Amino acid sequence: MALNLTLRSAWNSPSMKGLALRGITTTAASRMAAQKPDNLKKFKIYRWNPDTPAEQPRMQEYELNLSQCGPMVLDALIKIKNEVDPTLTFRRSCREGICGSCAMNIDGRNTLACITHIPKDEPSKDMMIYPLPHMFVVKDLVPDMTYFYKQYASIQPWLQRTEVPENKEILQSPEERKKLDGLYECILCACCSTSCPSYWWNQDVYLGPSVLLQAYRWMADSRDQSLPERLSKMENTFSVYRCHTIMNCTRTCPKHLNPGKAIAEIKKLLAKN
Repeated sequence: MALNLTLRSAWNSPSMKGLALRGITTTAASRMAAQKPDNLKKFKIYRWNPDTPAEQPRMQEYELNLSQCGPMVLDALIKIKNEVDPTLTFRRSCREGICGSCAMNIDGRNTLACITHIPKDEPSKDMMIYPLPHMFVVKDLVPDMTYFYKQYASIQPWLQRTEVPENKEILQSPEERKKLDGLYECILCACCSTSCPSYWWNQDVYLGPSVLLQAYRWMADSRDQSLPERLSKMENTFSVYRCHTIMNCTRTCPKHLNPGKAIAEIKKLLAKN
């Protein structure tokens, strides 16, 4: 009898009632999550496998419940690869818009999958995903970046000086440092270059918006002493002057940079020197 009274007192205590209430609330929340209505969306993704060259590239359709998926396009791709089709191939790394690995063409625009939201206002509209345009495809959504990186290496993207002070830093004024803003943030994702018609047709000789922005980054650096040499490599018909100021590069840049302006600055330096 005494034991029953003790148990009854313990159960009626505020702490026990709070635990019971929290348990009921947690259970209810779990049931609500399980009963959350489906929010289905279709993704049509470019597929091509070099191991079966006889098969033509195709668009493969996948349907996901957005209620069980993260908000970004990269979340959807990872979910498809993990739970639906492990053969789907794409690049990704940081998931923060820093590395540029997951650059692809999403609904007609070159961008990064990790920072592109899945639109939920039009669930009936299929999402179209392609690799970056006008580049050779390694597999599925993976473009061949080999020549792009060769072009980047050709501008010698490092500090070059004829004089190196001993045991002393090479200082910049705040104004000189500010000139690099909007240049050093480029992540070499190639979204801008592969959106440029001039680069589509002349990428064997035209450096393209991304590489030219990087080239100007070193030309604008007050610590660099090789401006004449850098400009001399671009004194030809194609390296810079294939830019016709279409400005697709600036419109599509996922980092909101302005490659078109950098190219214009290089043209001004070429005319001046």
